[in-house]
Amino acid sequence: MTKRMLIHGLEGSSQGHKATHIKGLVESLVVPDFDGDLYARLDKMATLMGDEKQAWILVGSSLGGLMAAIWTCQNPERVRKLILLAPALHRPDFDHLLDLRIPVPTTLVHGTKDRVVPLDPVYERARRVFINLQFHVVEDDHRLRVTTEMLDWKRLLEV
Repeated sequence: MTKRMLIHGLEGSSQGHKATHIKGLVESLVVPDFDGDLYARLDKMATLMGDEKQAWILVGSSLGGLMAAIWTCQNPERVRKLILLAPALHRPDFDHLLDLRIPVPTTLVHGTKDRVVPLDPVYERARRVFINLQFHVVEDDHRLRVTTEMLDWKRLLEV
């Protein structure tokens, strides 16, 4: 069985809008709370993912998108699908992964009104690393609140 995890952003939580909306539509979604800096969050994520060979579908939002992307680059054999929502791929923490070519099916959604994470560098970096990328630009802001409610989560999160 494939497990599913939603990784929230810097100021998000397991009780945020995306988490509660998606949990209401999809069974067995793991939504942990993360705090601390990026590397403390990645350490906690690695612990939650375990050492098993379990396959995952990862959904990451903003800083959580960066976390999901980094983990996928380091463990591509364990990720069935990657869904990135306005991921913070523009940060220098992603620089060391830019020469990788990751075949994991990846869907990226980014808003034209995002004032937190810039669209163009995220697109360029994602296109370079994730070779099986579907990139969707939507009329929404960084939180993607409207888009979150419009996406077909059952289809996106199916195996």
